Amino acid sequence: MLEFRDTITTRGDFTLRADLRIEPGLRVAIIGASGSGKSTLLSLVGGFLTPDQGRILWNGQDITHLPPGERPASFLFQDQNLFPHLTVAQNVGLGLRPDLRLNGAQQARVSQVLDQVGLDGMARRLPASLSGGQQSRVALARVLLRARPILLLDEPFAALGPALKTEMLDLLSDIADQTGATVLMVTHDPRDARAFATETVLIQDGRADPPTPTGPLLDHPPPGLRAYLG
Repeated sequence: MLEFRDTITTRGDFTLRADLRIEPGLRVAIIGASGSGKSTLLSLVGGFLTPDQGRILWNGQDITHLPPGERPASFLFQDQNLFPHLTVAQNVGLGLRPDLRLNGAQQARVSQVLDQVGLDGMARRLPASLSGGQQSRVALARVLLRARPILLLDEPFAALGPALKTEMLDLLSDIADQTGATVLMVTHDPRDARAFATETVLIQDGRADPPTPTGPLLDHPPPGLRAYLG
């Protein structure tokens, strides 16, 4: 279970408060207006920010001050964070070893994961030679290889067209099913939330609300969310 216990985080003149729990294996959308604190919430889980007050726990362990590399989380950004000078296999292999000194078993695992995400035969290609969807698959393959229990996604498919985005959300669902990961996905598109997330955290007025079922929330949004969705 992921817990925010009375956390308060201030950045400049902006303050985000969170006091909530997210059950293991839950798929959660993070929705709110631009600048409301969606990425801030993910950064607190990932270790890129530390709250000024309160604690963050995972399965009862206090992770508030752990550095990102020691967190039980993988982070997938919108730009996919691929290294242009590394091959597809090398970009994925970073999920196992940052120095890329992979043994035979690890190399076989990289090949297996590439096949799982539909990139068989592309191991030696560079990111620049891939389509946007293929680059997203590389990033997802690296996340799958890391096998962390929390997966954080900050609008990773926002630049993709509707059909390709649906395809990537389906692949993400498959990965979540395979790994049992707790997934937190920032999105500005309520259709993505409906398609993927069973529950949604709404961020408004400087506060992250506890998760609530996605369908009813979007069917009957509170005034602030209704104004944002239009």
